[in-house]
Amino acid sequence: MAAADPPPRGGAAAPAPVLRRSPSIERIPEDARRILLRLAGELWGGDVDPGALAVSQLKGAMTNEVFRITWPGGEGDPRKVLVRIYGQGVEVFFDRTDEVRTFECMSRHGQGPRLLGRFANGRVEEFINARTLSTADLRDPEISALIAKKLREFHDLDMPGPKDVSLWQRLRWLEQARVRCSEEESKQFQLNKLGDEIALLEKALSGVIQSVGFCHNDLQYGNIMIYEETRQVTLIDYEYASFNPVAFDIANHFCEMAADYHTSTPHVLDFAKYPDIEEQRRFVQTYLSSSGETPSDEEVENLLGLIAKYTLASHIFWGLWGIISAHVNKNIDFEYMEYARQRFDQYWQTKPRILGSN
Repeated sequence: MAAADPPPRGGAAAPAPVLRRSPSIERIPEDARRILLRLAGELWGGDVDPGALAVSQLKGAMTNEVFRITWPGGEGDPRKVLVRIYGQGVEVFFDRTDEVRTFECMSRHGQGPRLLGRFANGRVEEFINARTLSTADLRDPEISALIAKKLREFHDLDMPGPKDVSLWQRLRWLEQARVRCSEEESKQFQLNKLGDEIALLEKALSGVIQSVGFCHNDLQYGNIMIYEETRQVTLIDYEYASFNPVAFDIANHFCEMAADYHTSTPHVLDFAKYPDIEEQRRFVQTYLSSSGETPSDEEVENLLGLIAKYTLASHIFWGLWGIISAHVNKNIDFEYMEYARQRFDQYWQTKPRILGSN
C-alpha cells in the first residue's frame, strides 16, 4: 500500500512543490501535491514535467471532492491520476480504514483502480481510461445487461472479514439524524415514526430466505464505467460497500435510475423513470442466469418481490444520509435536505402498495 510521504527530518514540513499548470491546484492539499510530484517521476520518468499539470474537478460526487490531474506531453496513454479529497463528517457513514482495505482488496481482485498514495484527508488513485456512464445508459438494454452480469460477479467476490448483513445496523443513522436535526426538521421528516418503520421492514425482510453477497450499496451511474472497445464494465467507489442482501443492491440501482446528478438541479429525482416491470425482469433474469444456469420463473418472481420491498429500505437509507450530510458535509454543493425529502416522500407513497396495510 502506498502511503503519504512523511515530513523531512528536522520536524518542519517541506514547502509545497511549485505546480505551475493550473490555478485550481490550490484546491489540492500540500501533502497531496508532494505525492503528485513524486508519482510523476515514478510513473512516467522523464516523459513529463512533474511540475506542469492541469487540475479539473469532476462533477457528480456527493460524498467527496474528486479531481483529475493531467500531465501534458509524452507518448501513449494520457498521464492522468485522480485525487479524492474526503468529504467532511463522512465518518458517520462508514469506517475509512475498512473502506481503504476494501479498495485494496478490490484492486487485487482486478476490480477498479489502484491506490497510488494516501494523504491526511484523501488519496491518489489510478485513472481508469474508460467512460463513466450517464443516467441514460442505465436504460440501454445492452448496457443494463452488462451491469447485471458485473453485479453478479461483484456479489460473488470472496472478500475478507465478517459477512454479516450491515443494512439494519446502518439504518441506526436515524440516531445521528435525530441528534443533528432541529425540532422543526424532525417533524418535517417524521423522524419520530422512522424507528417503527425500520423495525417493520427488518421484521418483514429478515425472516426470508435470500442471497447475501458483497454489495456495492451505491450503484448510481457515476460509479459504473465502461471500456468502449471491449464493452466491459467496472464498478468504482466502494465507500458504502459491505455484505448485504443482493436484492437491496439491485433495488438501490433501480432507484438510482430516477437521478441525474449532472444537471443544474442534481438533487431532483424523477421516479417516473423507475424501471417498469419488464425492465426489472430482464435485469433479474440476466443477473440470475449469469451463473450459467437458467433461473426458474419462481426464482425471478421471488427476487423481484424482494427488490420491491428493499426499495423502501433504500429510500430510508439515503433519506437519512441526506439529512446527516446536510449537517456535516459543507464542502459539497448539493441540496441534501431536498434530496432527503424526495426519498422519504417516495417511501410513504409506495409503502402501502408494496407492503399492504402494514
